[in-house]
Amino acid sequence: QVQLVESGGGLVQPGGSLRLSCAASGPISSINAMAWYRQAPGKERELVARILSSSTTTYADSVKGRFTISRDDAKNTVYLQMNSLKPEDTAVYYCNALIQDIWRRSSPYWGQGTQVTVSS
Repeated sequence: QVQLVESGGGLVQPGGSLRLSCAASGPISSINAMAWYRQAPGKERELVARILSSSTTTYADSVKGRFTISRDDAKNTVYLQMNSLKPEDTAVYYCNALIQDIWRRSSPYWGQGTQVTVSS
């Protein structure tokens, strides 16, 4: 069974940094797009950043210049480096990946979520 496991969330002061990681495991043939979403209390889940297998990246306007998404295909892992964090970045962050398994089935998978809290 394909799984995504996130790590790296926590409490940080405004202006600080965090690095999130998300590792995919299981019967994986290939991974196309990998992305980070977030959901703040009372708000809808929103796309934060996406990276394709070509390494093309997309960012939400609210995080451009502060967040960087990257991937290590040898480790089936995607990262989100978050700098200059603001209180409005507080949310549960979810990893998402479009994965083809060894039986050639492509499906989107989600991680369990990791809490990021930016507060003094």
